[in-house]
Amino acid sequence: MGKENQEPDVVPVEEQEPSGSADAAAAQIAALTAERDKLAAEKAELQDMVRRRQADFENFRKRAERDRSEFLQFAGMELVRDILPILDDFERALKVECADAGYTKGVQLIYNRLFEALKKMGMEPMDTVGKAFDPNLHQAVERVETEEAEDQTVLGEFQKGYNYKGKLLRPAMVRVAVRPS
Repeated sequence: MGKENQEPDVVPVEEQEPSGSADAAAAQIAALTAERDKLAAEKAELQDMVRRRQADFENFRKRAERDRSEFLQFAGMELVRDILPILDDFERALKVECADAGYTKGVQLIYNRLFEALKKMGMEPMDTVGKAFDPNLHQAVERVETEEAEDQTVLGEFQKGYNYKGKLLRPAMVRVAVRPS
């Protein structure tokens, strides 16, 4: 009687049913495998998301740099466009005869410095006289009927045209030859 109360009903390990514990272990392994696969899939998904975010950020950085560069170029273009009338005024001043040679030389020096500074910024003068008329580059102000020049040839310039880093800054105002009717 005393011995029965002291010992619990414990079945030794060797005496447990092997099929029940094998099924439990297999179920536990299957659950752990499923959890591992789920975590691996989540990890792969997170890594993919991180790669995409990094690519998006890199694209954003490149786009922002390109936009900034284009803005600076456009701002420079606007500055040059605003200064062109001053350059035109200097050209007109140089065409006027003046009795004072020193004054004329001073105006020429200022014109040259301004022109060179604008060229360094990216301004390029267009060569128009003798070229074929192009409505994308020229603004026809006068049409002259003549047999001496090819039809639609630029005969002269009223106002110079300029490009800025390969883009049209201002079309040239030109006189164009046409065949007599």
